[in-house]
Amino acid sequence: MNETPAHADKAGLVEADDRALRVRSQYEQIEQRVLGRTWTLPELAVGFTNDAAYVGRLVLAAERTWGIDGDVDAELRHKLSECLWWVFVLADRLDVDIPEAYATTMDRIGAGLERTLHNLDA
Repeated sequence: MNETPAHADKAGLVEADDRALRVRSQYEQIEQRVLGRTWTLPELAVGFTNDAAYVGRLVLAAERTWGIDGDVDAELRHKLSECLWWVFVLADRLDVDIPEAYATTMDRIGAGLERTLHNLDA
């Protein structure tokens, strides 16, 4: 395996991915009992976009331009973590190996930024 920083971190993402899918399995058990079915891919995507949009409001609240009830920092930690969870869940449903995709993407972006920095220094 390539030992770039992104690939070195892949093991942690694999563990997080596994944990996220175990939690999703628990949600599916509840959905099956309550709804008689599990959420569809579009429903999962809407859940993700709803939480991601709320992160925007929480950022505004952290900057003191939007008021919310409660602890803004705790809510930000919670919603950002939920968004990460949604990414793992959606990637699983879409057959995307997100730990591998993340490592590859970070390698590609990092290499491009290194070239840019080198060119700026030249």
